[in-house]
Amino acid sequence: MYIFEEVSLLITHYNRSKSLERLLQYFVDEQLVFGEIIVSDDASKAEYQPHLKQLKEKYSFKLVSAPVNKGLGNNINKGQDQVTKPYTLYIQEDFLPKPLFFEKLQVALNFMNADKGIDFIRFYAYFKYPHLKPVSDGFSEMIFNHSYIWEGYRKFYLYSDHPHLRRSNFHDKFGRYDEGIKPDRTEYNQMMKVLAKGTKSYFYDDFKSLLDQLNSEEEPSTVKRNFWRNNAGFFISFTRHLYRYLRFNTELLIFKFRK
Repeated sequence: MYIFEEVSLLITHYNRSKSLERLLQYFVDEQLVFGEIIVSDDASKAEYQPHLKQLKEKYSFKLVSAPVNKGLGNNINKGQDQVTKPYTLYIQEDFLPKPLFFEKLQVALNFMNADKGIDFIRFYAYFKYPHLKPVSDGFSEMIFNHSYIWEGYRKFYLYSDHPHLRRSNFHDKFGRYDEGIKPDRTEYNQMMKVLAKGTKSYFYDDFKSLLDQLNSEEEPSTVKRNFWRNNAGFFISFTRHLYRYLRFNTELLIFKFRK
């Protein structure tokens, strides 16, 4: 059994109640106990509401609802507003931890208790952060530096809304998530806010060993990517990389000026 009394588990949800149930039941089966569980629902369709209410009764979580769909930024913000514990484990409903995750979550919590300067610790990504300074127990500090040109635009992806442990005053330091815009832009803006403010944050090197992201035909991903983001052709890929590198550097200067 793992008990994380200092940690609020914040789960964002939209139209995937079976995935949510799978995640919650996994925590029960593995005897994971959090200080509180908050599910922030982004106005899921009426057909999912009865199941959500059943899950609320079964797993005793705080359900934060919305009258209309207001997007990723609002869903994270209103969920975070309900957090009462000093740390927040943020995760989307379509993720499922692997056995090693809970051990590493405890290690991450120990790091943050020992060093008040650490803002967040990431457990999952689509790719390994390009510049890492090893710490211990498989974790490394993420280092962002403009002079590392060879790392390209990927060095900007220091923050992500993939599963991570953060201090619950995260918004006090970096600001709330922007609302009323597309999910990709919401996450992008938050990433830039973190870079503009400056941060000390860790990354688990072998991130594929901690969690799986599971999408099925019955409950597919609710985020749609555009042609430019997905196309792997050489010319489009090269153009995309160059465009992002120039754009990211320019916009980071703008975000720094805003602060």
